[in-house]
Amino acid sequence: MRFSELDGLRVGVWGAGVETRSFGTILRSALPAARITVVVLEAAADAPELTDGARVVGADEAVAATADCDVVVRSPGVSVHRYELQAIRARGTIVTTATGLWLAERRGRNVLGLTATKGKSTTASLLTHLIAATGRPVQLAGNIGRPALELFDSNDNELAVVELSSYQIADLACGPQVAMASNLYPEHLQWHLTHDAYMAEKLRLLALPGVECCVVNALSPEVMAAPRAPGPVHTYGKPPGWHVLDDGSVARNGVMELPRGVLPLRGAHNALNVCGALTALEALEIPLPKFPQAFADFAGLPHRLQTVHLASGVEWVDDSISTTPESAAAALASFAGQPVILIGGGFDRGQDYTALGTAIAAAGARVLALPVTGERLADAVRAAGGQATNVRDLPAAVAAAHAAAEPGTVVLLSPAAPSFNSHADFQERGSHFRELAASLG
Repeated sequence: MRFSELDGLRVGVWGAGVETRSFGTILRSALPAARITVVVLEAAADAPELTDGARVVGADEAVAATADCDVVVRSPGVSVHRYELQAIRARGTIVTTATGLWLAERRGRNVLGLTATKGKSTTASLLTHLIAATGRPVQLAGNIGRPALELFDSNDNELAVVELSSYQIADLACGPQVAMASNLYPEHLQWHLTHDAYMAEKLRLLALPGVECCVVNALSPEVMAAPRAPGPVHTYGKPPGWHVLDDGSVARNGVMELPRGVLPLRGAHNALNVCGALTALEALEIPLPKFPQAFADFAGLPHRLQTVHLASGVEWVDDSISTTPESAAAALASFAGQPVILIGGGFDRGQDYTALGTAIAAAGARVLALPVTGERLADAVRAAGGQATNVRDLPAAVAAAHAAAEPGTVVLLSPAAPSFNSHADFQERGSHFRELAASLG
């Protein structure tokens, strides 16, 4: 279903997140004959964009209350596996998202949609920056913050780079013209229920109707094995495509093209993100901008290996976005050869910390372990012969790191777990870390 097809229909909305609230505003202004008749809220929310003139119900009433709706637009955070949504679909009501409505409206034209477990925001931002450096107009939207539907009035001839989460991809009916997938690690199991479902629902992006070509990371077996739409496939991570050399520089077909020193972000994983962005440029048939000038004013995103404080020779680095063991291991590898105190642990999603514990011990890093998963992380580090100390909370971890750090040390907040047991989200956790570090003077 396209967004314009909502005109004159009765619409139900489930959830009052950023995307659905934006949808409410745009619907009322662009399609005044459409009516939001029911809003399903599981917690109180001040959302007049949705609720004015609508009946507000809880999840227990959702199926019955939306019986007269022609379509239900769900917030991405509402799992497609909920039995209520399955019952709504089973009776023939269309269930979709605002992102899905926009992609269908545009038929994916001039859209590059990208997904990954980790690094998708960085790659999307970097790709948008490089496209703009060539002088071509481009818009960035999606899971990164600006809802894709806000591009509704933009020119379809203008490129759009859209970051897509598995929550958004799970029920998309129309894909982007260029689909890109970078990596896949266990994540979001509470939403998807199983890892197999997570993989299938995330990687279905590559095979959706409307996809004309794919960009895929050759270093990810799961991505490489995923079904793809017919059409060209552009790979990176291994020769002859763009790939990272042992010294951290970026090469094409084995020939070094970008020295490590000109890359805008630290770490081999971010060099691989550069490779992905360069490959996406090729898939879009956009000439490369001039380097290193194209990187000159690119800044990394907040809470992603972001240096937030420097004092007495100690560097305090916020990598609060790290919610998986794999992302924490990549962050640690970015400081090879430096003494590191890693603050890790958080909300428990049943992740395995064995490999991360081994990597931490091998690097000679010390761990300050936060509840709840920090206990398992600390056990894995000790089992591998490393050092770990359990602490009660983030302020205690920062105080302990301050006491132990010597000049040249990196204090790295890379929790390898979500924040929900202690903070509202990773942004709040990272900001708290910054405040605590700055208070040290």
